[in-house]
Amino acid sequence: MSAPQKTRKLAEMIRVDHAGEHGAVRIYDGQKAVFDKIKGKENVAELVAHMADQEQEHLAYFDALISERDIRPTILSPLWDMAGFTLGAVTALMSEKAAMACTAAVETEIDAHYAEQLEALADSDDKADKALAKKIEKFRADEAVHKHTALEHGAEETPGFEVMSRLIRFGCRVAIRASEKI
Repeated sequence: MSAPQKTRKLAEMIRVDHAGEHGAVRIYDGQKAVFDKIKGKENVAELVAHMADQEQEHLAYFDALISERDIRPTILSPLWDMAGFTLGAVTALMSEKAAMACTAAVETEIDAHYAEQLEALADSDDKADKALAKKIEKFRADEAVHKHTALEHGAEETPGFEVMSRLIRFGCRVAIRASEKI
């Protein structure tokens, strides 16, 4: 791969990760907005807040990287902002298990996405690429814990889980591909 191609691919990788972490933060914002107002949902609100804090850490890293490397963020951010919040709020309004189903679906797709990125970075000897890969590995591990937590909290018990999961995962794949380029 030529140097300009490598630079372009890295920019796409960072742009989409930035957008994805922003979207994840907004999904949890939507869920928290609902669960914070429902009496008796304090435990799920705390659980969601903990996962949101980790996503915020991921977003802060990619915010800094976007700035440091002078990478243009996706122009679709306002759309992902609204879509993420809406997805989080709607699934939380459906039920605690539906919110967990949302988390499980999103994290399944993000795990696959991060795995692809790690494979792409594996052969690089560049110090910055290795640092990025190390962060992606850490973030991928966090996302796996989120998925496991969601499954432990009944994600698969949501009525229509398979259909819901497929739709959310499809939406994630579309958002990933669009954010890489736009």
